[in-house]
Amino acid sequence: MIFIAVIAIMFATEILHLVLIIKMKKTAPSILVYFLFCIVIYMSQTGCANIIPPGGGPRDSLPPVLISALPKDSSKNFAAQKIVLNFNEYVEVKDVNSNLIVSPLPKNTPTVDYKLKTVTIKLKDSLEPNTTYSLNFGNSIVDVNEGNILHNFTYVFSTGNTIDSSSLSGKILLAETGKADTTLVAALYNNIADTAVYKLKPKYIATIQRDGSFNFKYLAKGTYALYALPNDFSKKYDDSTKLFAFADSLIVVENKTTAPATLYAYQEFKREEKKTATTTKKTTTKKSDEKKYVTYTTSLEAFKQDILQNTLELHFTTPLSFFNPERVILTDTNYNKLPNYTLAKDTSNTKIILTTQWKENFAYKLIMYKDALKDSAGNGLAKNDTIKFFTKKETDYGSVKIRFNNLDTTKFPVLQIYKQTELIEAIKITQKEFSRKLFTPGDYELKILYDKNNNGIYDAGSFKKKLQPEIIVPLDKKLAVRANWDNETEIFLKPQP
Repeated sequence: MIFIAVIAIMFATEILHLVLIIKMKKTAPSILVYFLFCIVIYMSQTGCANIIPPGGGPRDSLPPVLISALPKDSSKNFAAQKIVLNFNEYVEVKDVNSNLIVSPLPKNTPTVDYKLKTVTIKLKDSLEPNTTYSLNFGNSIVDVNEGNILHNFTYVFSTGNTIDSSSLSGKILLAETGKADTTLVAALYNNIADTAVYKLKPKYIATIQRDGSFNFKYLAKGTYALYALPNDFSKKYDDSTKLFAFADSLIVVENKTTAPATLYAYQEFKREEKKTATTTKKTTTKKSDEKKYVTYTTSLEAFKQDILQNTLELHFTTPLSFFNPERVILTDTNYNKLPNYTLAKDTSNTKIILTTQWKENFAYKLIMYKDALKDSAGNGLAKNDTIKFFTKKETDYGSVKIRFNNLDTTKFPVLQIYKQTELIEAIKITQKEFSRKLFTPGDYELKILYDKNNNGIYDAGSFKKKLQPEIIVPLDKKLAVRANWDNETEIFLKPQP
């Protein structure tokens, strides 16, 4: 309306201007032309105007807020079978089965329904007397419009006269990697017999956060056994191939806070991958007159041999049934046979492995005669083959020096060197400095294995033997090795219990 009023005032002003022109005895054609020109100007001005609607304001980034609860939160002498939660906006409950943690753990998980701004929880079990219960919804409650999460919303009540307020926190890490696994839960048993973890569900459970931390709240005072278990339907230690952890000693909960605990989860036995049987359909084909030959690849990289590896491998596409090592010869560039090398098939019959001490920056030839080998179908090489290659130079490698601070050799530390996820080498550390003249360039991750039995490899734990797993600690600092360079680094080790 304001916009129309402004246009009307401007148009009236021009009409008045026109009247004045008439009084000044302007000619009619001139007046008409002028009047039309004014109309065009105003039409163009009003036609270019854009009516912009008002903005919608900032995006809602706040999670839902609890307005009321029936019975109210932190109720005592609780006897209801249904809980109704009312929020300030429309909500939904996602993945409740994987998010909702009820402690103490009931036989049957409560059912959770939601509609508009209301969440309703129906309890299926009879409640224990004089017990504090907590319902932690994790990340399941979100608002409908923006999906803002109400993190770890917890509703608490007691069937007795008091709310238990003791707590226990700590960390659960994977012994073999030093990382956390959020598929585990921390579990407290008030039945402290060793057999309880095999036969019974725990009294309390707590989720594992991304950093491995857990936190029990609203605990009753008492003595508990602490474990880490898979967050599956059983909530028991029923499979030695599953991740599992146990505390060395019982946990005594007396005051509001108890000393934090750290557990290291392990798999006592690795799960064997099931091999699926495959059946091949026999088809009748016409015999081909085309001759088939054995083919292979080598372990060489761009026709260069790593002098830190004393083997050269030939990989065959079909298993070999016959191999004569006398018909495979290692020579120099003048075809002079070289001494001190061996040739052998591996147990799969798909590799021939040549082992020798390589010379640095040296030209080699590997001659394979066509009658040196055959596969199970009687196929051999198409012709005599000659593989020409060079060994790398020392300048293709870098030197490495690592200094360790806070090194405790009584814990038998082993330096593990990883290339991405592959363990390249494990080196026992007996002094504060490790050095090597030739090291393959690249970026490496470093870990320390605290090798309790000093056998050089990681060993898992055993609950029956009360044997904790050995611990592998990832190091914050990586090892970056450049060719023809002195690569030095210093590592500060954290004290281990």
